[in-house]
Parts: sequence; C-alpha cells; structure tokens
Amino acid sequence: MNEKERYSYHTLSQQDYRSFNHHLAEGNALDVIRWAYGTFSHKLVYACSFGAEGIVLVDLISRAKQDATIIFLDTHVHFKETYELIEDMQAHYPSIQLKMIQPELTLAEQVAKHGEKLWETNPDLCCYIRKNKPLKQALEGYTAWLSGLRRAQSPTRAKTEFVNKDDKFQMIKICPLIHWSWDDVWHYIKDHNLPYNPLHDQDYPSIGCEPCTKPVKEGDDLRAGRWTGLQKTECGLHINTPISKE
Repeated sequence: MNEKERYSYHTLSQQDYRSFNHHLAEGNALDVIRWAYGTFSHKLVYACSFGAEGIVLVDLISRAKQDATIIFLDTHVHFKETYELIEDMQAHYPSIQLKMIQPELTLAEQVAKHGEKLWETNPDLCCYIRKNKPLKQALEGYTAWLSGLRRAQSPTRAKTEFVNKDDKFQMIKICPLIHWSWDDVWHYIKDHNLPYNPLHDQDYPSIGCEPCTKPVKEGDDLRAGRWTGLQKTECGLHINTPISKE
C-alpha cells in the first residue's frame, strides 16, 4: 500500500486530522491545494458551484494542477448567467477537466413523481434529488474533495478546518479558503482579472438554483438570499451528517 492509498475516510484518526491541520496552519490557500494534490493525486476532485469562491479556487487549482478534474452539479435550474460563466471558465482554463453531473430525474420526471415546484413544497427533498444524491455518486472512486467553504460565510461553517472528516459522503473534505474574507475573495478576482457571475453585481453574493436564490439586502447575511422565507440555509452538501434517503 503506497502513501496515497493509506489516507482515506476510514483509515484516518482524529489525531491524523489534527496533525494535517497543524502542518498546514502557517500555509496559504495555494499551499493547502498543493499539499492536497501531492497527498491524494488523482483521488482528489473539486466540486465547484462557480460562485465567487469557486472562481478563486479554480484559478488557484490551475496553478497547482492544470488538468485537475472539476465537477459541477447541473440541477437544470441554474441561472443562465451561471451556464454562461461556465463556458467562459472553460475557455479561460482549457486544460481543466470539467464534468457536468446530472441528476437521475429530469425536471419533468420529478414533477410527475413529486408534483410541481418541489423546491417550494419540499426543498430538502429537491436538494437531495438534484444535488446531494448526484454528488454522492460523482464522488465514488475519489478519496478527498475540495470545497470553497469559508468560516465567515455563516455560523454553520465557522469551525471548518483545512482538512475535515466528511461523514455525509464518507470522504476527506479540504477547504483552502477558510481564513478568507469576502473582501479577500473579491480582491483576488479583481487583481487577477477573472471572469465572474454578473449576478454578483446585482446583490447576489451567494448564487444557487434560480428558484431558490434572491438578492440580498445591504447588511444582511451573505446567504440570506438562499431559500428566503424557509427554515433552511444549506442545501445539505456541507451538513456533516450521513446522507438521507429519498
């Protein structure tokens, strides 16, 4: 068994996670990404939503591994601006291997099975069908995945480490941007002249599926526009509990 095969969700102890995070504590985001690819190689994948943090991570990843694999959960209800941005990013980073991950159910099949506008009647189930279940399937064969979580994004993300035990997907989750502020993200995008979703300039700091994303009022939490009016702040991908069943 080589070094890379030794590291997995099932073999790492809490002490291993503490050791990894202690080792990376003085590094920057690119250091963390380089460590991640050096440790997990082809067993590492990035699940990107192409929000502002995602744009930063794709650029940093391209500096560590030009042909890195990136997956995008195509729920079929994203904003047209998001799909247009993905095309721009593919042109900007032609060596990146992008996989568009599709849910098992088409929108028409979902309506036939669960009724109209499931994102309103049962948003957790909708997220499970169109995001959580497809991601679980897409992560099969990988040991670790990268995420753009930042501690400042929300209280549920405030204790995120660089290297995390992900019980939901039984993976190792690596979050290089945990110490970045919202201003840090935008300084990087502007300084490097990177493409980004124009909805960010229209009071959409966090962009998900179109039916579940609204503009945010000045002074509100950056994720206040997600599932507005519902007791829901996460799609479930980053809630560290075993994935539920449909």
